[in-house]
Amino acid sequence: MPERTPRELGLLADCESCFGLCCVALPFAASADFAVAKDAGRPCVNLRDDFRCGIHAQLRERGFPGCTVFDCFGAGQKVSQVTFEGRDWRAAPETSGQMFAVFPVMRQLHELLWYLAEALTLDAAAELAPELRAAYEETERLTRESPGVLERLDVAAHRGQVNTLLLRTSELVRAGRRGREHRGADLIGANLKGADLRAANLRGAYLIGANLRGADLRLADLIGADLRGADLSGADLTGCVFLTQAQVNAAKGSPATRLPAALTRPAHWTATAAGPEPSARRGRAGSPGRQGRRGRR
Repeated sequence: MPERTPRELGLLADCESCFGLCCVALPFAASADFAVAKDAGRPCVNLRDDFRCGIHAQLRERGFPGCTVFDCFGAGQKVSQVTFEGRDWRAAPETSGQMFAVFPVMRQLHELLWYLAEALTLDAAAELAPELRAAYEETERLTRESPGVLERLDVAAHRGQVNTLLLRTSELVRAGRRGREHRGADLIGANLKGADLRAANLRGAYLIGANLRGADLRLADLIGADLRGADLSGADLTGCVFLTQAQVNAAKGSPATRLPAALTRPAHWTATAAGPEPSARRGRAGSPGRQGRRGRR
């Protein structure tokens, strides 16, 4: 049940149990996030025969920072080991087209499971617990459907239903605090140093390269917010809702940055964050860019 940890729920990526699906199924454009362009269904030039990345330890240095922040929420191993029962697309090429089509659907479902699991831990949303639990169980049921059902699934419609619950959860958490309204706002490169963003609605906001040094983001709703290159040095994000590890990984920070307990400090964060890196609006499908976030705002 959702009261367990993300790892126990299978919502953390286990690349050892995946057939490199994020390196094959998804497209990406040549940009500051990716050194080259790649079409959906074509293996990345760095993918080895054993489904490992040939430059994993040098991804940032070699121009692939987008790979370091991508998170499948455990969808890769679910598709590889459960949906397709351990048959990989190289050994069973007849599965490849359907497997690559199912993976992005599964990723969206697993991302919803992550948010629902978090919502069930929030005391302020206790009155919604029965509905949240039912939504979690239905989403989990969908992840175990056959490849054919998953391929045809109207995941946008399901996401819309879940989003209604997540929005109600957010409103309960932030009730009475009159946080700023920045839903979907274009705050690219904005100077928000030391800003009071407590209980702010930042759902789907574009914060690419924003200066958030020392900002107070406690209880803010950050679902779908694009934090690529944002400077979170010294910022306080404790108690914020629907922040993911991928969003944190895409940002910059320092030892003084305060994160929710469920998230870890990225290895690339240093004591003094550098200036914002340039980044394109559009990155890998499903990464923290604009594509794929409209249904969650």
